Amino acid sequence: MSKVITMPSAAAASSKAPKIPKASAAAVRVEHPGTEAMRMFLRNPAAIAGMVMLVLMLAVAIAGPWLYPADPFEIRTAPLTPPFSEDAWLGSDYLGRDVLTALIYGGRATLLVGAVAALLSVVIGITLGAFAGYYGGKVDAALMKLTEFFQVLPALLFAMVVVTLFSPTLVTVTLAIGIVSWTGTARLTRAEFMKYRGLEFVRAERAIGARDARIIWKVILPNALPPLVVSATLAIGAAILFEAGLSFLGLGDPNQMSWGLMIGSSRQYVLSCWWAVAFPGAAIFITVLAVSLIGDGLNDALNPKLRER
Repeated sequence: MSKVITMPSAAAASSKAPKIPKASAAAVRVEHPGTEAMRMFLRNPAAIAGMVMLVLMLAVAIAGPWLYPADPFEIRTAPLTPPFSEDAWLGSDYLGRDVLTALIYGGRATLLVGAVAALLSVVIGITLGAFAGYYGGKVDAALMKLTEFFQVLPALLFAMVVVTLFSPTLVTVTLAIGIVSWTGTARLTRAEFMKYRGLEFVRAERAIGARDARIIWKVILPNALPPLVVSATLAIGAAILFEAGLSFLGLGDPNQMSWGLMIGSSRQYVLSCWWAVAFPGAAIFITVLAVSLIGDGLNDALNPKLRER
């Protein structure tokens, strides 16, 4: 007796077959690294606090002279007037100059010198470090010898010599600070370029005939920027402290009010006129702290290893 073999219908077969999940209609959205870094930065309370403090300092330095027009060197009231007086909200120094006016106008010079000097040091450091790390060999050896020469020099003493030889102006002070502060950035840039120069995407650029200038500035440098941005941020705080130190020693521009000049000119009266030293010192402390918090926040946001914690 023959057996009749029945084939399952198409509907039954389809009902017994395992169901394959359908792909979502919406495309998978890949977040841009810059957007992700910004999101991580905004999640950092310390970095946000530093940003707020720095913005407030910049706002006072930029808009203060229009809102509170006065001459910071003008004698406004009796010498050694204590704070919260009617004629001087933050008191006066040993000459009778208003501390609040000097604080507002001094912030302009201090922040400007810090920013420009940090920019100069970063440009020098990135340029020399990029050439050393990319070319290697004799170029690397020569540039690193130059870096070591500047690194072993006493930075403050060398800056004092530069400012003394040339007239102590804001330009001279800025150049002196920038010239002696680039060695750390140069070493960091060199290390980053040595890490990237042998990778596949750099070799591919060489294979298609790209010039060295394009590979250095448009291929490797954008990938090496995250740690360099953090270094540049921290360099601003170091330059502000450097300028304050030079002004404290009397090597700042005597025609431009700065926070360091305020502290240096009143250091002999610190016991009888503490406010003339405390308020500019607090301004320097808050500004450097704000820059440091921003630098730490950028380091956490731009570093993929730290971002995964």
